[in-house]
Amino acid sequence: MTEVRIDKWLWAVRIYKTRSIAAQACKIGRVSIDGVPVKPARLIRPGDIVQVRKPPVTYSFKVLQAIEQRVGAKLVPKKMKNITPPEEYEILEMNRISGFIDRDRGAGRPTKKERRQLDEFLDPFAHFENPDFDYLEGFNEEEK
Repeated sequence: MTEVRIDKWLWAVRIYKTRSIAAQACKIGRVSIDGVPVKPARLIRPGDIVQVRKPPVTYSFKVLQAIEQRVGAKLVPKKMKNITPPEEYEILEMNRISGFIDRDRGAGRPTKKERRQLDEFLDPFAHFENPDFDYLEGFNEEEK
């Protein structure tokens, strides 16, 4: 087999988990060949360079063999060669190190400040030093 659809190949070499996800990535412009975005039905052949953008990194793969059937992970190096430049992996590492600095407000775990505000909201009198003092005198009817 000398030519195969790009979405089938991306699935077969385990770049995407399902063929429909691979096809969707092609449709939204995340997959390109030689810098040109491609449709899912585009045929590829050995020697083509496929770029796959998975933000924040753009991976590059050289097609060694055009296959339609999914192969085991150990056989993938015989079907494609990862030629992603090291600079892309540096971007990935920097993104990993930076952690949640760029996260949207309200997404993920609360910051220390947000946690204190949440605790204050849930129990407004917890921060007072003398817990025996009745701050709500007259509000607690059960003690009478």
